[in-house]
Amino acid sequence: MVEIRKRVDESWKEQVEHEKQGVGGEQPPTVQPSQPQPAAKAEPGPAPAPREPGAQAAREEQGLPEARFDLFISGVAIDALVALGDMPHPATKRQAVNLEHARYLVDLLGVIEEKTRGNLSADEERLLKDTLYQLRMRYLAKSG
Repeated sequence: MVEIRKRVDESWKEQVEHEKQGVGGEQPPTVQPSQPQPAAKAEPGPAPAPREPGAQAAREEQGLPEARFDLFISGVAIDALVALGDMPHPATKRQAVNLEHARYLVDLLGVIEEKTRGNLSADEERLLKDTLYQLRMRYLAKSG
């Protein structure tokens, strides 16, 4: 029987601790890869995003933008505008109103606002509040 050993990269934990300590403007220390360690049990949860220099280039080659909070909020807002009939659907190029879907997307942004309260930068919080306000007003205008 062959024993399979997994190497678990936990260097991201040091970066999180570094950020929690509030060291501003400094880069977290980089961890040089060492010799393979004995197998460790992986902790549950999502894997951290790759921080390799080539990862961003690979995403750009595929036409994918960098994963950022403001782009996520903008994407949901655009979907809501399409559902409200204020923008044409990107695939069909037709405008159609779907108030149920629009309400779901506005409520989704409301949940994000609630769950991220106190964890956003001032710019991110302003973007989310302004986007929610605009979408709620448009929804009210469309729904009567």
